[in-house]
Amino acid sequence: MAQPPHENVSIPQGTAASHRGGPSNRIPDEEQHEFADSSGPLFNMYRDMAKEEDNKMAERWQKDADGILIFTGLFSAAVATLAAVTVMDLKPNSQDTSAFYLDNIYQLLADPNISRSSIPVTPLRPPPFSPPKYVIWVNSLWFLSLAISLTCAMLATLIHQWARRYLRMTQRPRDNPHDAARIRAFFAHGIDKFRFSGWLKRYPR
Repeated sequence: MAQPPHENVSIPQGTAASHRGGPSNRIPDEEQHEFADSSGPLFNMYRDMAKEEDNKMAERWQKDADGILIFTGLFSAAVATLAAVTVMDLKPNSQDTSAFYLDNIYQLLADPNISRSSIPVTPLRPPPFSPPKYVIWVNSLWFLSLAISLTCAMLATLIHQWARRYLRMTQRPRDNPHDAARIRAFFAHGIDKFRFSGWLKRYPR
């Protein structure tokens, strides 16, 4: 039986090298993934929109925190001034003690019927000091207000730090659009989960 004639087929050099396991001009997997995945523009659009929304949100947080810091600073200064005045009522007044001793000396000198033998050997002491209840309440409220005000100032400072950290973590320039979208979605979910924006709106200011 006659054999079919062999045809001289020319094989490209790159294809032959690839079959032999040598170097080839094959496109890397990363580039193939980029060419095959058409969601890159969509993630870029999402990143731009999320960046604009996050910047507005962080700016709103920082403005609210600035207002809280200004108010708490003025309020703390006023409360500290008033507390410095009213706290003096919690301890004995030196003028009242001096008046007590002067009154006893005057009574001894003004009464001619009192002899030296009738003068008590033990000196008289002023009655024990007990601040009025309203003084205790007023000072307690002053110091409680001061502690709350300083706590609010500390939380406002933390809000500034949280806003800067949120922008720094969600807008890292070295991340590709896919990773940046995942990171931003993770942090945004945490904000929604803990209702951070809602608590900030209820923050006293």
